[in-house]
Amino acid sequence: MRKQGVIGKESRLRLLEAAAEEFALNGFYQTKISSIVARAGVTQPAFYLYFESKEAAFAELVDGFRTGLSQVVRNSHIQPGKNRDDLKEAVVESLGQIYRYLGENPALTRIGLYQSAESVRIKAEIAGLMEQNLIAEQQAGYYRHDLDTVFFAECLLAIVERLTLIKLLPGNETPSQLARITQDLFFYGILDTQHRD
Repeated sequence: MRKQGVIGKESRLRLLEAAAEEFALNGFYQTKISSIVARAGVTQPAFYLYFESKEAAFAELVDGFRTGLSQVVRNSHIQPGKNRDDLKEAVVESLGQIYRYLGENPALTRIGLYQSAESVRIKAEIAGLMEQNLIAEQQAGYYRHDLDTVFFAECLLAIVERLTLIKLLPGNETPSQLARITQDLFFYGILDTQHRD
C-alpha cells in the first residue's frame, strides 16, 4: 500500500511537470490532455485520477507559482543593520533570489507571469509585497524618506518581469547578472556621474 502511495505521488508530480511544460510551450487552449499524458508517460485515465480537468491542473500550477513567488519575495526582505557596501550586496542577493526562482521554474514562470488570466492579480500581489519590503527597508534608513514605494515597487516588478522574459528565460543572462544590473540601475541610475551639473 505504501509503495502505491509513493508511485501515485510520483505520477502526479510527473503529470504536473508535463502539464507545465505543455502549457508553457503551447498555451492553455492549444494544450491537449493527450499531449500531457504522453509527455508524462502515463495513460489518459491516470490523468483523471489526479485532476478533474485540464483547467484544474492549470489552476494548480498557477496557484503553486503564485505561492512560491510570493514566498520568495517575502523572504527577500533586507534586514536592518547593513552598512552601504553590505546593503548593495544584500540588494543583489535579494533580487537574485527572485530571478533564481523565476529562472529555476521557467515553465511555471511563463504560465503564471505571462499566460494565465490570473497573472494580473499575481503581479499586483507581488508588487504589494515588494512595496511592503521597501517600506520596511525605507524605515530602516536604507532609502530616501521621500521615496514613493508604490511607484518604485511597480517599476521594480516591471523591470524584473521584462528582463525575465527577454534575458533570463532565453538564457541570455543569469539570475546573478540580472540582479547586479538591476541593483546598479536603481543605486546609480543612468547618468554619468562625471558629467552631472
